[in-house]
Amino acid sequence: MILYHYYILWRKRMISVFKPTWMVSSVYSIAPEQLKKQGIKAVFTDLDNTLIAWNNPDGTPELWEWMNALKQAGIPLIVISNNSYKRVKHAVAPLDLPFTSRALKPLGFGIKRAMHRINLTEDEIVMVGDQLITDVVAANRAHVRSILVKPLIESDAWNTRPNRFFEIFIKKQLAHKYPTLRWQEGLND
Repeated sequence: MILYHYYILWRKRMISVFKPTWMVSSVYSIAPEQLKKQGIKAVFTDLDNTLIAWNNPDGTPELWEWMNALKQAGIPLIVISNNSYKRVKHAVAPLDLPFTSRALKPLGFGIKRAMHRINLTEDEIVMVGDQLITDVVAANRAHVRSILVKPLIESDAWNTRPNRFFEIFIKKQLAHKYPTLRWQEGLND
């Protein structure tokens, strides 16, 4: 009986590692003014299905507009990806963005590495991604805030599909434990 109570306590506590700070419909809805109000000085972002779709490596006009708005506001955008250096370098070349490859998400190492490179603190960074299991967990482990966004397209790479399956159950647990956590159009909704 005591073991069961410890299991329930562990389960309740464990779900919090998947909790994003915000859930925003699209990366393009994250306004620089909202970021600045939160004290955020740099945006770290996942690459695939967050920033660009696998079938549109040059990005959309909305992406270019959003990147320009961040640049105008003086907020650097840095890609944090689990992909190889060669893959990420090729993918971000048209976007001209700095990046950290082989980030080892859900561990926080890649986020910490990038954070130290730009000399900012945990409170000044936000990690944006489309996956709870990798992006949000990595942000929580690195002690930075996170924004979960909806994937840009429905299809995923083969190695992401298992995560999407498990996220169905994780999202149900999050909704149960955090009933006010909901999709928003921006950070201030």
